[in-house]
Amino acid sequence: MIKNAVLRKRIGPGAAFLVCLLLLLPTGSEAAGPFTVQIVGVGGGVVNILQADPSGDTGRGAALRKAIDANLGLMPFLRVQSPAVVPGGANVASASGQNVDFKRFSLAQINLLITSAWQGPAQVELRCFSVADGSFMLGNRYSIGAGENDLLDAADEFCADFLDKVIGRGDFFRSVMAFVKSDGQSKKDIWSVQPNGRRLVRLTNMRGEALSPTWSPDGRRVLFTHIDKRSHGLGVCDTTSKSVQRIKFPGNTVIGPVYMPDGRVAVSLTDGRNPSIFLLGHSLDKQGRLDESPAIDVSPSVDATGSLMAFTSSRLGGPQVFLKDLRSGAVRRVSQAGSYNTDPSISPDGTMVAYARQEGGGHRIYVQDLVTGQERQVSFGPGSDEEPAFAPDSYFIAFMSTRGGSRGIYITTRNGGETRRLPTGPGDASFPAWGPSRKR
Repeated sequence: MIKNAVLRKRIGPGAAFLVCLLLLLPTGSEAAGPFTVQIVGVGGGVVNILQADPSGDTGRGAALRKAIDANLGLMPFLRVQSPAVVPGGANVASASGQNVDFKRFSLAQINLLITSAWQGPAQVELRCFSVADGSFMLGNRYSIGAGENDLLDAADEFCADFLDKVIGRGDFFRSVMAFVKSDGQSKKDIWSVQPNGRRLVRLTNMRGEALSPTWSPDGRRVLFTHIDKRSHGLGVCDTTSKSVQRIKFPGNTVIGPVYMPDGRVAVSLTDGRNPSIFLLGHSLDKQGRLDESPAIDVSPSVDATGSLMAFTSSRLGGPQVFLKDLRSGAVRRVSQAGSYNTDPSISPDGTMVAYARQEGGGHRIYVQDLVTGQERQVSFGPGSDEEPAFAPDSYFIAFMSTRGGSRGIYITTRNGGETRRLPTGPGDASFPAWGPSRKR
């Protein structure tokens, strides 16, 4: 039974977020029911989160705590705290939240508290509470197999459930990312990885450079631009068989392919003097232009409905980001400031476009709200930030940055905030591309 009550408040002292709590009344003998937390704004701070000491630990509690802390540590809006910051340690009277001295955690400026109760080595109940008032946020039981990966999978699923409550979708921990990893000066290949660094897999091993990967809607194929000493081509990788083929088109330009929701592909090809954006069929046969312009048109990005396409065009001189309604044919300029805006990524929900702006010798990531018309800078360096990519949840944004001295993949949110580097193994990493979220 849903209680129609919406509360807005800050999570603890100095917290950066306004949250909207949709309360659900408890049923049966439960002391409290779950509620949904929706982040609606970001300021300059972060939310402090802590795991209490596990109850009934069978020897696996420390490993699960470490895995959950590592996952949550990737979130730009969270700061994972050590039990040492709490006077008397992070022990609690009950993992269910009863008789817990939340004041002790509040004094340590903890905003959210996670408890765990083991019921044998194969099952754990994880809960999360708001420290400010001790209210129950979420809780689930997780069955865990005997292997290390089983335990890590449980940590991923809890963190996905946590994000379901916090931002409305837990795709971050249910998704996979393709990216480009360098292997020498003129060799680049496509790899895939979970955003938390698990299941790192090499997908291609080709001479030349593989760039700009994109996932098919079913997650079975990755398309990419491939450049060798002779030509540009379109690479196609079957992620199941790991087989790779290369398709050559007339001309010598294949730039930035992107899958449409129906399985067709938008890609910039040469057909005349300048590259133009074409539509390829399911068999990757050229079906016609997606935009008629004599200018240079590249880097298409399409929303989840397939009706809106962001792209970069030189039609007004320097490169700027435009948006085309593929239903009506109407085109409008998105980036209004700056003389050099590229690398657009439209959010799957079609409400925002992220892009890179050249300024001060480098690039920074900006987000244009298509509903309000407001622009927001979401990355601030150091180094140069490029190649933004919206996650399936339309909330997180991955991008390439040189801020760490080498090329790496970082994340922020559509609202900005702190950035975190994603683990992709040794070597330069670039061109992040989110795959579809796996089913729950």
